[in-house]
Amino acid sequence: MSKTALDQIDLRILDFLQRDGRKPYTEIAHALGVSEGTVRNRVARLIEERVIHIVGLLNPKPLGFEAPAIIGISVQPPLLESIASTIAAFEEVSYLRMVSGEFDLFVEVLCRDRDHLASFLNQRIMQVPGVVRTQTFITLRTYKMAYGTLPIIAELTDID
Repeated sequence: MSKTALDQIDLRILDFLQRDGRKPYTEIAHALGVSEGTVRNRVARLIEERVIHIVGLLNPKPLGFEAPAIIGISVQPPLLESIASTIAAFEEVSYLRMVSGEFDLFVEVLCRDRDHLASFLNQRIMQVPGVVRTQTFITLRTYKMAYGTLPIIAELTDID
């Protein structure tokens, strides 16, 4: 899969989809002055090249997840990749990033309640070989979810 350079049409399509992943291709095409087929083909290519991944963003609270948390994890350095792979496979994990600083990984988890979170920490995370230490930050309130997350394509480019 060879990556194609993004042009202004690609960037404008990404801008539309970043704001509304369900925006009809016909509306995008009309706004850009291209055919629906052009938009459809370009979106397919952008997905195939892993430039964009279109998903539904869930609000965990109405779904019964009362204990979302972010966990900072310190690991034994040579095991970082295998630890990340193991943790990424846990169903509670919604987000996992390698970071610099005090921790090696930040993990966002969705747990039903504090008992579920405690069990997840003790029975899953702390049982992964090479995990040295964790610090848990329970989410009290979410002010902004990833809808329209940075980088906003229109703000990084000269597109209107």
